[in-house]
Amino acid sequence: MSAYKDQKTGKWYVFFYYRNWQGENKGKTKRGFATKREALEWERNFKLKQSENLDMTMNEFYKLYEEDMKPKLKLNTWLTKKHIITGKVLPYFGECKMNEITAADILKWQNVMIESKKENGERFKPGYLKTIHDELSCLFNHAVRFYNLNENPSKKAGNMGKESKEEMLFWTKEEYLKFADVIKDKPQSYYAFEILYWCGIRVGELLALTMNDFDLEKKILTINKSYQRLEGKDVITSPKTAKSNRVISMPDFLVSEMRDYMNMLYKCKPTDRLFQVTKSFLHHEMDRGSKGSGVKRITIHDLRHSHISLLIDAGFTAVDIANRVGHESIRITYHYSHMFPSKQIAMAERLNIERMESEGMNDESEDTR
Repeated sequence: MSAYKDQKTGKWYVFFYYRNWQGENKGKTKRGFATKREALEWERNFKLKQSENLDMTMNEFYKLYEEDMKPKLKLNTWLTKKHIITGKVLPYFGECKMNEITAADILKWQNVMIESKKENGERFKPGYLKTIHDELSCLFNHAVRFYNLNENPSKKAGNMGKESKEEMLFWTKEEYLKFADVIKDKPQSYYAFEILYWCGIRVGELLALTMNDFDLEKKILTINKSYQRLEGKDVITSPKTAKSNRVISMPDFLVSEMRDYMNMLYKCKPTDRLFQVTKSFLHHEMDRGSKGSGVKRITIHDLRHSHISLLIDAGFTAVDIANRVGHESIRITYHYSHMFPSKQIAMAERLNIERMESEGMNDESEDTR
């Protein structure tokens, strides 16, 4: 018999053996049942669940997850996952059995995350909360797909936070030119920002550029890699997405500027990085140029927004722009449409014309009656 009565408390408990996910024989005890029948029913349900479910702690499962996923992902992507899981998920669920975590447990964890604060005292933004939950869900999805976990409890709990849709900032051409005029005293800074603004590439793509990536005769720039500083080492990876591998046509003035810049470099090999600076250096230069020119401070990535805004305002299609900047889908490009009130004004003016023309036709019809 596996059900026993505790003489001190008068309650029933069960003790039995079962095989875990590794085929090992393990003992299991559960106390606090009012009747023997309830205790045996719990034992039956537990064994039924274990017959096709995952019996290990999340700490143990994370080791399997790392072995499975780390080789498949870019190092920077994996490090981001690792930072969130080890910092926000495992401290709460690490010692919990994967097959015993419920949707109610997830809800309690979500409330802890929502109330948590950063070092500066601010709470996490909705977009970051969603990212944290997504990483937890990825763990459970992996367990369901490959390790026979019955279900993903985070789906039942529902997500927390929401997709980040912060306002996109950008510089007009006039604002950028004011900024560029201030930083001209440092050629490396000036030419780096010229490429960022007039080509719309990502900062990682900029920092990976070599002479070999430029064909100044054909006036083209090839994007096929990205630079990251990871764990104290310079790392060159493939670009963000497959569509990020692309060839960009450069305007004549930029071709001339890049020729001048390359001629300035001393003993620079064709495979050496042209801009051997850090992202921190570029952020500092953004601060300096914004303050000196009086234009609003935007982020380095906002220069990419600025390039896209310039192209949309010039009348280029979403497909053309997506191909130039390496968007995986033109739907991403359409997200920028709200940035251009001038287009909305033009649309309204066109609708006015359509209405006036329609009213004119009606007046002519009445005159002929």
